[in-house]
Amino acid sequence: MFEQCEGSHGVAMAVALSRPEVICAYPISPQTHIVEGLGEMVKSGALTRCEFINVESEFAALSVAIGASAAGARAYTATASQGLLFMAEAVYNASGLGLPIVMTVANRAIGAPINIWNDHTDSMSMRDAGWLQIFAESNQEALDLHIQAFRIAEELSLPVMVCMDGFILTHAYERVDMPEQAQVDRFLPPYEPRQVLDPNEPVTIGAMVGPEAFTEVRYLAHAKQMQALELIPQIAEEFKQVFGRDSGGLIKPYRLDDADTVVIALGSVLGTIKDTVDDLRAEGVKVGVLGITSYRPFPIEAIRAATAHVKRIVVIEKCFAVGIGGIVSRDVRSAVQSRPQQVFAVIAGLGGRAITKASLHRLLREAMADKLELLTFLDLNWEVVNRVLAREKEQRRSGPVAEGILRDIGTVSSSIG
Repeated sequence: MFEQCEGSHGVAMAVALSRPEVICAYPISPQTHIVEGLGEMVKSGALTRCEFINVESEFAALSVAIGASAAGARAYTATASQGLLFMAEAVYNASGLGLPIVMTVANRAIGAPINIWNDHTDSMSMRDAGWLQIFAESNQEALDLHIQAFRIAEELSLPVMVCMDGFILTHAYERVDMPEQAQVDRFLPPYEPRQVLDPNEPVTIGAMVGPEAFTEVRYLAHAKQMQALELIPQIAEEFKQVFGRDSGGLIKPYRLDDADTVVIALGSVLGTIKDTVDDLRAEGVKVGVLGITSYRPFPIEAIRAATAHVKRIVVIEKCFAVGIGGIVSRDVRSAVQSRPQQVFAVIAGLGGRAITKASLHRLLREAMADKLELLTFLDLNWEVVNRVLAREKEQRRSGPVAEGILRDIGTVSSSIG
């Protein structure tokens, strides 16, 4: 059934249709509307056999989800930004214990300085924590991926982050195809845990493990991620059979067959990139797009196969590792390391800065003319940057960087320089 709704509402409905038994909630923008919607459904009786637990922090939210999952309940929570950082210890515990929790990460920048808008810094900070990470391009895909996430998590007994761009998707109204409960029930069977705390069959979960076994435990966590590389496409195909649409999988190629240049990205920016590529294709330019849906596990072989024929790869990423550069681009380089293809890292959209078609047109023309640097910051204001660097060189007490920039650009009155 088609419905015009906010992205957060669509995700809340998808989670409810997945029949969670415990929902742990602590508000932080931009995910709050999701847990608010689920809370309203539990209170009204629209979502039954589910305990909605208000907690005092993000750390508590995931800790309660860990306890619920260990006890055999289908558990869900959501967070963003600093909230994800606050629960970092529990993030590692959930994956280390092999608990199939599903968590929405409504991607948002990490401070300081404080910023509530979208980029991918938060989930990328947890990329090596042992969770599966899948990224949604649209609200329809965000809805669909949550239903698939429960199936994937419970089959592997691993937690899954479903990452959707904060505000750009969570607060946007789009037309989505809302599944029927019977469809979801057909696709997602009742939860049958691989491990459970049962007083009648006592076991230890979270035992101390010394050097004699720790490497093997960590390797098996890696082995499960490798199993996910096979399972995720299988689940996506089953989803297509039940719901009649392609959604999920490892990667999404677009106009890539004869491309000389490919643009790789994650999340909602893929829509703008595809529009830009359509414009360039109309001019006869051979450029394509490769969207990454599964960032963890990283689909090295799938990316390697999809890009075998291209001359250059441009990775547009909404995050970067300070002191070295691109994050996603380094993973892409590992997929094509034995080839002569250049992999260009383009840092864009940090803190919610718009990624426009005009900027993408200019960027891709520079790439195809072999004029692009290996590391590029899209639409960076070099005048402001150089002014700050000069001030710091001239003045010992040059003041906080962020506040200085705001004064320089006229957002607040200037008393510096």
